[in-house]
Amino acid sequence: GSSMVPTLQPDDLLLVWWAARVRPGDLVVFGHPHHPGLLTVKRATSTDPADGTRWWVERDNPDAGSDSWLFGSIAEADILARVITRLPTRRHRE
Repeated sequence: GSSMVPTLQPDDLLLVWWAARVRPGDLVVFGHPHHPGLLTVKRATSTDPADGTRWWVERDNPDAGSDSWLFGSIAEADILARVITRLPTRRHRE
């Protein structure tokens, strides 16, 4: 399963704001620290108390994927974009 379900579904398209300022609660896009070249979307929850230039990021689905609990905080400079909205590419049946 996806680490961001139910917020994001597989195959959703994301409209992002490149180099946007990040606020707590925002979905952000960054390069995964353990997998070079893999873009990752997580929720920025807070700045790192020890270093205000780093963000703590978490998944919305605790049963899938990885987040700062595994790889630590992310440098603000490594955050590429903030997610503005999702654009579903298929209809989800209730």
